[in-house]
Amino acid sequence: MIVYVLPVALLLLKTQAVEEPAPPPQLQELTVTAAEPRYVAPTRRDRIGRIWAPVLINGQGPFRLVLDTGATNSAVTAKVAEALGKTLDYPGTITLQGATGSVKVPAILVDSMEVGELLMEPKRLPIVPDALGGAEGILGTEGLGDKRITIEFRHDRITIMRSRNERAGPGFVTIPIKFMRGRLLVVDGWLGGVRVKAIIDTGGQSTLGNLALRDALAGRRSALPAVPDQVIGATLDIQIGDRVSTPALAMGDIVVRNPAMTFADFSIFKHWKMTDEPAMLVGMDVLGLIETLIIDYRRRELQVRLRRLQGT
Repeated sequence: MIVYVLPVALLLLKTQAVEEPAPPPQLQELTVTAAEPRYVAPTRRDRIGRIWAPVLINGQGPFRLVLDTGATNSAVTAKVAEALGKTLDYPGTITLQGATGSVKVPAILVDSMEVGELLMEPKRLPIVPDALGGAEGILGTEGLGDKRITIEFRHDRITIMRSRNERAGPGFVTIPIKFMRGRLLVVDGWLGGVRVKAIIDTGGQSTLGNLALRDALAGRRSALPAVPDQVIGATLDIQIGDRVSTPALAMGDIVVRNPAMTFADFSIFKHWKMTDEPAMLVGMDVLGLIETLIIDYRRRELQVRLRRLQGT
């Protein structure tokens, strides 16, 4: 087995105000460009890199939506609804589920959403109460069943197109994925000798673990030093957990040494009925260290190219 090692560090990146880029002329070339990486969006809660996708809604925009592989449905902010000239219909009738809780929210009806080769027909979009780091909503996984998403962190580019069943190119590592509850991406991983279901969560601010995983690790190691941590989800609910340095995480042929994650009885694990077996959400504190991440829904695999460490 070829083992690749990723250093684990928080992406503490400062941003400066920049002039908004002009809308791109063609959908095939949808790109967000600026003097600094636009997938990085600082927030008052964290400074974890986010993946922004430029999305046309009803032919207007593009609006900057966070690509969230942990969300089954897309959502927008109230400001987007106002820009579209929409009133908030169906008040409080849609349940928005986040990592830390759920909330009833209003929704708007839109005719279309477009990004790259992804076109979604009329649908109701919930109004998310949090903009997720300055973005204008969430791009969920609906409509991605036959798509291939290429995220190039170094070149600040995201491409969504139909999968042509392409194998991984030179320099890439392939990791098989399974689908759970629709289009949630699940990788079979190992953490300190404990088998764990690792959910790829590009919308997550940090890596989170359930209590079953914490208890399984505690049975194999001495007491883990913990630091109190506060997690705020998209619904603005707050959960308090323990931030702990954990053993190496193996996902396919990739090994992440000494990752850290926050353990708590998170609402999302209850919602997914994943409280009895070790499970974790792999957030942007880990994913943001990758150079290129390809999610091929048709092939059911991740294709990953890692950043070369300086001096290697």
